[in-house]
Amino acid sequence: MTSTKLRLWTVDEYHRLIETGILTTDEKVELLEGQIIQMSPQRPPHAATTQRTANYLSRLLTNQAYIRVQLPITLLPNSEPEPDIAVVRIDDREYFDHHPTADEIFLLVEVAKTTLKSDRIIKASTYAKAEIPEYWVLDVQERQVHIFREPVGEAYQQETILNEDATISMIAFADVNMSLNQLFP
Repeated sequence: MTSTKLRLWTVDEYHRLIETGILTTDEKVELLEGQIIQMSPQRPPHAATTQRTANYLSRLLTNQAYIRVQLPITLLPNSEPEPDIAVVRIDDREYFDHHPTADEIFLLVEVAKTTLKSDRIIKASTYAKAEIPEYWVLDVQERQVHIFREPVGEAYQQETILNEDATISMIAFADVNMSLNQLFP
């Protein structure tokens, strides 16, 4: 029996596919661990939760961080996902010449209903490998937040699940208390 090998892409190759028009902006894809993955379409609960969370984080972190919504981040050598929300360092040029990289990211947030399992396993592994200090998955169905901290290798050492009535602070902004009920419409 012949086995086939999966051909993985680097971030640079992925960019060339976009530049040459092989991949277009109409295609909803992201590069994850070298694979070009089709992104799930957004239903209203997902979109509303993403918007509400972004607005809340923007109010809380004004002049402390940028809140980027569904924009790429670059995790070399082979991932360029588009998390629902990225809380990143303020950049004078607003990331004109590059997407935020791991050392510029405070927090990544994915909003999940149908993608809960892959967000908790696949994306968590990708983000842990890149040493993203904190990653949250907002479970729209259960109105819970899965909080991942302490990345080591391909996994986070700590996963905490909090209900919407909890209050928490991000690692990077320990003095800012967040009411999780403000994340859900």
